[in-house]
Amino acid sequence: MKTKLKLNLLLFGIALLVILVDQLTKYFIRQSLVLGQAWLPFPPSEFFRIVYWQNTGAAFGIFQNGNTVLKVLTSAIILFILVYYQTIPYAQKFVRVCLAIMLGGAIGNLIDRFTLGYVLDFIAVGRFPVFNVADSCVTAGVGLLILALLLEEKKTRAQSLAGVKSNQDEV
Repeated sequence: MKTKLKLNLLLFGIALLVILVDQLTKYFIRQSLVLGQAWLPFPPSEFFRIVYWQNTGAAFGIFQNGNTVLKVLTSAIILFILVYYQTIPYAQKFVRVCLAIMLGGAIGNLIDRFTLGYVLDFIAVGRFPVFNVADSCVTAGVGLLILALLLEEKKTRAQSLAGVKSNQDEV
């Protein structure tokens, strides 16, 4: 029981940190810029910009005005992460951290959808679509989770092959 509590503290601690950073940066943008206004932190280059942007859709501007559907979908994903997290073996801490980062990002954007009616995006790099801290955490979490699962699979295969070789040596 103590281990389960400790592991869930990891989940909620990391998720809370992501949510706080996400919401604080969005608050700062709302207080500092007006909709559509951009700030160039590295002039004269316009490659990296901070811009106040409202996104009523999903990634890359798809599903515009789909806020209700995206609220339901994001809520389902959050629930899935919470349930799936409980099934991860104790030793797979990296997988747990990845899920916690994803959870924080998903909740950060869900807060926006419920409180603002849109997701506030503000990081603009080149011609890439504008995004935010929560988006970055979800994307990084997914990428790292794929890496973690590949590493776990490689480790399991190596252990399996070592077991087969050990059994052959005994014969």
